[in-house]
Amino acid sequence: MLKEISQLKGVGPKRLEAFASMGITDGKDLLGAYPVSYQDRTNIRKIGELKAGDECLIEAVIARAARWYAPRTRSSVVDLTAVDDSGEIKLRFFSRPYIAGYARDGFTYKIYGKVTETRGKRLEMVQPDIARASDSDQEGILPFYRLPKGLSQKVMRNAVREMLDSLDESYETLPEGLLEKRHMAGCAFAVRNIHFPSSREAYAAARFRIVYEEMFLFAAGLGILSGRMEETAPVTTGIAFPHDDYTGEFQRSLGYELTDAQKRAVKEIEDDMESASQMQRLLQGDVGSGKTAVAASVLYKAAKDGCQGALMAPTELLASQHYEKFRKLFEPLGVRVGFLSGSQKLAEKREMKRLIADGRIDIVIGTHAVIQDDVEFSNLGLVITDEQHRFGVNQRVSLASKGASPDVLVMTATPIPRSLAVVIFAGMPVSILDELPAGRKPIITETFSKAERGRAYEKLGQAAAEGRQAYVVAPLVSDSEFIDAHSAESLAAEMSSKFPGVKVGLLHGAMKAAEKDAVMQDFAAGKIQILVSTVVIEVGIDVPNATIMLIENAERFGLAQMHQLRGRVGRGSQQSYCYLIVENDSGLGAERAQVLASTSDGFEIAERDLEMRGPGEFFGTRQHGIPELRIANPAKHGRILQMASEDAEALLREDPSLSDPQNAGVKAAVEKLYGRVPEENIGI
Repeated sequence: MLKEISQLKGVGPKRLEAFASMGITDGKDLLGAYPVSYQDRTNIRKIGELKAGDECLIEAVIARAARWYAPRTRSSVVDLTAVDDSGEIKLRFFSRPYIAGYARDGFTYKIYGKVTETRGKRLEMVQPDIARASDSDQEGILPFYRLPKGLSQKVMRNAVREMLDSLDESYETLPEGLLEKRHMAGCAFAVRNIHFPSSREAYAAARFRIVYEEMFLFAAGLGILSGRMEETAPVTTGIAFPHDDYTGEFQRSLGYELTDAQKRAVKEIEDDMESASQMQRLLQGDVGSGKTAVAASVLYKAAKDGCQGALMAPTELLASQHYEKFRKLFEPLGVRVGFLSGSQKLAEKREMKRLIADGRIDIVIGTHAVIQDDVEFSNLGLVITDEQHRFGVNQRVSLASKGASPDVLVMTATPIPRSLAVVIFAGMPVSILDELPAGRKPIITETFSKAERGRAYEKLGQAAAEGRQAYVVAPLVSDSEFIDAHSAESLAAEMSSKFPGVKVGLLHGAMKAAEKDAVMQDFAAGKIQILVSTVVIEVGIDVPNATIMLIENAERFGLAQMHQLRGRVGRGSQQSYCYLIVENDSGLGAERAQVLASTSDGFEIAERDLEMRGPGEFFGTRQHGIPELRIANPAKHGRILQMASEDAEALLREDPSLSDPQNAGVKAAVEKLYGRVPEENIGI
């Protein structure tokens, strides 16, 4: 039986709060907070054999100590001289004055750090870890964790060690048959050796087991939620729409030609709708590729064939834009369109729900309000969710359950890496829009260093002078003394000063929904020329006159996120530009910016983003219905993902509801990640 976090030595209210900020509320959470790196401190080196660049552990006696103040950096400095029987090395500590009292002459210490060389060719370590030789925390292969303020590595290690002492050796998540089939280590062994490896071989075995388990639970949970439980189960019977030319009729009414990719997608969806089985299809395409026209074509078919259609969007602003666009398209053709959102007045909502239930609304556009329990449809035949990654699987299920096996289309402008799509959309046919509509020009992306920032703003100012609009995106809402990055508030003030004749707007997530909507409406109407914002505009509305997307501190954004932001421009016939200002022009941030500047292929960008940052950061805060992968990375562990997915599918075919006692561990783990496992196939 694992201990409670509050029972651990040295864990009081403040540390409990720090653990909670990491999502750690019980023993399983703590043991599941895997290290992000390790230091091998199994081999003690002699000082005389060290050279610049070595990162190593030494055991030495402190011979001399000096403490002084550095005026240039305004910091205290402690210099120690450490000696062993082979030589000596200088240890330098900045802003750690307590070291002078801790490291005393004549005592032996274990010191771990990177060796550098001074101008005088003397060896030194700057800011090394130092502990008394008797301190076991400096021994072995040491784990390092990503921690919040209030928790030190030592506190975390001690907490994990104590929790491991209470770990039941018989505890197991996976069935014994799987362990034998894949020649995997047991759960207790894996957890112990992922935190404190007894050897490199033990670490490799533990890591394989944990990566496999994460992939397996990931695939099993998605398989259950999406209804992919039994390969032999009959295909769900759906609505067999009649064969007709309503999609062609609608396209001829548009006044412009769809791209070949759009026509192909419409035909694929139409064929699914006309089959006797329930459609479950994914429509993928970058921002601006024309998904809305495809959705409108098939919604028109559903309505003309006597069924209702529903489209759910993640934000009220986007839902409202869809409503206005569809109303203008459909009402001249005799198709009735309704709108439903949480902010509507009670009387409006009540009346709209009555019209929907009576079948007097053909197509319903709305937000999450569409899936409320009191919303009833007369004859729901087609369900579409826009920006599907922003909805939970359960939310999509709720909408689809409002009809008798309606056809389901999920749309996304966020390309899912192929390595993840294999699992997330396994068995779901995909239509891809890989062409831009006529008149759309590729967005030109340029990168600027901190020193070149002024040049980027000159270009922005020129566009504003010519009457065009621009987005300026910052990583922070307000200035922070802890984070060296631009904020939306300070940038809005800077823009107002820099461009006195230009109307500047401010938008961020801390604003109330009504305030955000008002700002976006003013921007769409041209009343605001430069909109300074955080990433809340990642999913926004069409503003064809916006031709500049300028991203400050681009190194702080993910590739997929910047690609989404870039997609906010390029909506009209004018040439559009994306300017990336990279303040720190080395490392991963600069590499991401170069990738974005070199390609507009969303799928390639998504793969590179996943590869660079790992799945936890790719998904960001845990998405509804998609748990964060803590250690597994589909971009790097493709072979294990395929293996685990095959095993998960095989297990679900044999035991769809995981009711077999040998699968109890899997069921408990899946429910912790996804919620309760249903007793039977629920479909989506």
